[in-house]
Amino acid sequence: MKNKIIALLILVMMGSMGMRGQRALDTLQVNEFKNVALFFPSPIERAVTGHEGFVFSYDRERAGHVGLLQGVEGPDSNLLVITADGLVYAYILTYAKETPRLNLFVNLGEHLGSERPTPARVPFTIKPKKDSVLTAELAQGLLDTPYKTLAQNRKRGMVFRLEAMEYIGNEVYLVCGLKNRSGIDFEINYLDVLLVNGSKKRRASHQEISLEIKQTQGLPETLARGSDIRFLLVLPKFVLGKNEHLHLVLREGHGNRVLRVNKK
Repeated sequence: MKNKIIALLILVMMGSMGMRGQRALDTLQVNEFKNVALFFPSPIERAVTGHEGFVFSYDRERAGHVGLLQGVEGPDSNLLVITADGLVYAYILTYAKETPRLNLFVNLGEHLGSERPTPARVPFTIKPKKDSVLTAELAQGLLDTPYKTLAQNRKRGMVFRLEAMEYIGNEVYLVCGLKNRSGIDFEINYLDVLLVNGSKKRRASHQEISLEIKQTQGLPETLARGSDIRFLLVLPKFVLGKNEHLHLVLREGHGNRVLRVNKK
């Protein structure tokens, strides 16, 4: 069974390297006396070594970010790690009486490729908080699902859409779309989400509350002309009341275009 897993991971590594181009793998020197700790940017989903003389331990139940590596004297081997976001990391393993590095903090850019082909997407522009339930798989699932337009605004060649509001746990997920038909790039300055409470008949009661955006996915710093993207906003759970509506404001940097979407 283990040989099948190793063969599968080797195929994954070869495919991933084909996508990103060949490059030399880092070599990790280990022994049986000290743990070499590897800290990955995403939780470890699967990992295997090519030879039983090397052992890579990690928390399989809680999907932790840290793995501990040890090895005994013998032939060199390799380590393959797949993290929860589908990214593949690989290393050459060798035995050494003295280990020069006991802690290795792995950068996201060091991965060889992806376990499965996925469309290009923009990384998180706001890091997730510890209490967020959002995962890479959930985010991509929300972005890939077709939605109807709940509200939209067209202005000077730009189209700003609110496509869906999904309630999951203690969070609200807003799926938005942004299209640039203006002929020039749109540099995003800031995005604000407001909860507006009030009635047109009673202006004195009008109130705007800025909602915290806990996390974003797919929102670039600049939307190139001709682009049509979808992005995801994660907010603390809220429910619109009878006289309340949602107001999204997207302002251009180094320009004067402001896009506003209202959802009643």
